[in-house]
Amino acid sequence: MGKSRVTLLSVTSLALALTACGGTTRNDVKDDNSAAASAGKADPNAATKKGLTVGFLPKQVNNPYFTSADKGGEKALAELGSAYKEVGPSSATDTAGQVSYVNTLTQQQADAIAVSAQDPGALCTALKQAMSNGIKVVTYDSDTSPGCRNAFVSQASAEDLGRTEVRLLAEQIGYKGEIAILSAAQTATNQNTWIGYMKDELKDPKYKDVELVKIAYGNDDAQQSFQQTQGLLQEHPDLKGIISPTTVGIKAAAQYLSGSKYKGKVRLTGLGTPNDMRKYVKNGTVDAFELWDPAKLGDLAARTAVALASGQISGKEGETFKAGATTYTLGKDGVINLGKPTVFDAENIDQFDF
Repeated sequence: MGKSRVTLLSVTSLALALTACGGTTRNDVKDDNSAAASAGKADPNAATKKGLTVGFLPKQVNNPYFTSADKGGEKALAELGSAYKEVGPSSATDTAGQVSYVNTLTQQQADAIAVSAQDPGALCTALKQAMSNGIKVVTYDSDTSPGCRNAFVSQASAEDLGRTEVRLLAEQIGYKGEIAILSAAQTATNQNTWIGYMKDELKDPKYKDVELVKIAYGNDDAQQSFQQTQGLLQEHPDLKGIISPTTVGIKAAAQYLSGSKYKGKVRLTGLGTPNDMRKYVKNGTVDAFELWDPAKLGDLAARTAVALASGQISGKEGETFKAGATTYTLGKDGVINLGKPTVFDAENIDQFDF
């Protein structure tokens, strides 16, 4: 796989200083919401730098979703003539661990960091320290507050994702019945943003007979997500459907449903990978679900990091840069959208391998 990992350096006074201020207060986060941190003046015609080091910091290493995303980043960096490093916690809720890895990459003077944040504010102090040291910061998959990074590579419009998952499930249950959401961590920025749009979508009169009865949290842990699914059905025996906007959660929920009396009766949709979900689509547990290609997300995060480090973009709204064959435009708060999600079902799932 050729995946190099950063080793933790011995603790120095710098590490202690950075770690000591690794938390953020609510006021810090509020101040950080204004705009993306600027990376200086942009020159769209600047040459693409080679020999850079970009550190990838996923929410969780050895998570199949992030493995796929980060391999996309690794491949893009190799193509661009730069180096890839991946570091990260083994738990998707180890926020302090993420902070320490940001500090490590800062100490090692990486040129850029691509991070999927477990929490919108907890990494801010560490990331601002990185940026003050000239390191460009890109968030991907899950954002921080805008002022704590230069750009955010979003897997798709948050609104598109939230609303389409409700539409998918509502069609499957005939727009009637109790539904639940099986999320990841309670602090996950992306999950909470999508759930906000799900709730807003449910206000439409066409969903008047659909009731959201519970939001459960499986912390992107397979066993916890499996148990939470079981608990949802014990607590709400009339449940008609579940939305799980997390690849770990939807797979665990499908595993539970496929071996239970609820198979084919309780509908399940959300965000999953075709390889994880193929057997559950084919055995009738799941009708349809959606996702973007995580490898493409990692690829775009890497190319955005290199564009920032090369001075081609600074993170300001309206800037454009070329990533492969596609030109991307930075939106409000330095957000770059990968594109619309793909819906997978029995007819098309075998066309995909990730």
